[in-house]
Amino acid sequence: MNGQAEEHPDQDLVEVVEDGRSEAEAEATATEEQQADAADPEAALAAAEAKANENWERYLRAAAEAENVRKRATRDVEHAHKFALERFGRELLAVRDTLEMGLATSENASVESLLEGSNATLKLLSTTMERFGIEVVDPHGEPFDPEFHEAISVQPAEDVEPGSVLTVVQKGYSLNGRLLRPAMVIVAGE
Repeated sequence: MNGQAEEHPDQDLVEVVEDGRSEAEAEATATEEQQADAADPEAALAAAEAKANENWERYLRAAAEAENVRKRATRDVEHAHKFALERFGRELLAVRDTLEMGLATSENASVESLLEGSNATLKLLSTTMERFGIEVVDPHGEPFDPEFHEAISVQPAEDVEPGSVLTVVQKGYSLNGRLLRPAMVIVAGE
């Protein structure tokens, strides 16, 4: 309830129309306008045309706004698709820079320093991938799961339970739980 009704509970509530007038005042004004319209039909026609023009302008503005919102949404979706990998791409640039520096210094480097640089670059790449939700699927010793593994052959093995992954030929990867590439595996048979 509004504050007026609580202060004077014995009085009738009066509804208020949009322009702030009570419903009774609005009806009285409408009745006066109808009486004036009956007396002057040209004025009534002019008022109706003005109201129609006003409504047409409102419609055009609303239609233009709806079209602008649609175009803006379409443009935002296009930008989201186009630049979705921007942050990931920037992170990969560090990995590329590290590889290029390693190759540039490889002529005078020892085998140990090359191996150390390759391991550091691989670690940087793994960290970048993890940061973006890319996880390694390495199922060695796990039961074979056709949703995440691709069996390339079956090999008999006595020391491993049949149906489990004996060897991982190529690791798989998932992105936030969705498989990007299945792991290629050799499965233990009987």
